[in-house]
Amino acid sequence: MTTPFDDDPHPHRRHGRFAGLRASFLTGIVVIAPVAMTIWLIWTLIGWFDGFVLPLVPETFQPKQYVGNNLPGVGVVIFLIFTVVVGWIAKGLIGRSMIGFAEGLVDRMPIVRSIYSGVKQIAETVFAQSDRNFEKACLIEYPRKDIWVVGFVSTSAKGEVADSDSTGEELMGVFVPTTPNPTSGFLLFLPKKDIIELEMSIEEAAKLVISAGLVYPNAKDPTAPPDTED
Repeated sequence: MTTPFDDDPHPHRRHGRFAGLRASFLTGIVVIAPVAMTIWLIWTLIGWFDGFVLPLVPETFQPKQYVGNNLPGVGVVIFLIFTVVVGWIAKGLIGRSMIGFAEGLVDRMPIVRSIYSGVKQIAETVFAQSDRNFEKACLIEYPRKDIWVVGFVSTSAKGEVADSDSTGEELMGVFVPTTPNPTSGFLLFLPKKDIIELEMSIEEAAKLVISAGLVYPNAKDPTAPPDTED
């Protein structure tokens, strides 16, 4: 017979149950967190688009005139349709003429010209359909010897950068992203012989950088090449 003041006769069983509950809770968090964050992000973007687009739509075309309230996502649909129409017009002769005329006006405005050109370059780099993409993921020694970082090979150096190299070797542009925000980083020009190309894809290398080295291309065996995973 035991009393509440006696020692627990099965301490390992109690600790084992607690550890099991803790493991189940953490597993549930791992399962729920990505789904919840994805839903929250999508819902937030939809709300942002609706709040930005719907006030610009005439009252006659507002969904609330017909169904009583504005349905979530209507602003996104209107934005997509408007963007497709603008892109279709811009590809034609009249559209190109209008864009040329508008850009001519912008070029006469000192401050607006700088802002417009910067935003245009960013938009063309991110959204334009072209071959200007990173070629391979790589390893380079940076910021000093025997310290290795993951980088992305962009293209070979051209123009004044290539002509200024005194070694006579081919220079390659390498973008070294920061962790966990890969949109910022450093642009380096290195001799091609100093770059070690990796077998992993650009997406896999980006995951490695964003996760601070926790997510490898092969979860089962990180030392194996990506194409040998079972």
